[in-house]
Amino acid sequence: MTTMRVANDLAAVLVPIGIIGAALAAVCAIVAGIAIMRGAGGLIGGAVGLWIPFALLSFTASFANQWMPLIAAGAALAAMLILGGVVRAIVNVADGGHPSRKTVTAPVVVGASLASSVVKASPATSTIPVVSTP
Repeated sequence: MTTMRVANDLAAVLVPIGIIGAALAAVCAIVAGIAIMRGAGGLIGGAVGLWIPFALLSFTASFANQWMPLIAAGAALAAMLILGGVVRAIVNVADGGHPSRKTVTAPVVVGASLASSVVKASPATSTIPVVSTP
């Protein structure tokens, strides 16, 4: 087999793999952008962490001189990171500068006894008070 024939056979396999990798990288970029908008730090890291191998997968198309999948994956991440940051800033300004996360309070059971008795332990055995409920 000639080198050109091998390159054409590899291109027939590597270009579709690169396109699929770019599509999955774009999905991860969209998830990262939405996570930035919502302020979910862990989800941002997970989405970008998954974007990296998919971007590397889109790099396989470059062996057939097809650079568009890699460029599309990088552009998708850059666009969604910028868009997510801008939308997050607009939401923060519209909220009056307050963070958009609401404070969570513990539920209170109606009619439950809130009083509990604290029994002090003797100083010789312990200095930690023991809490007991009636």
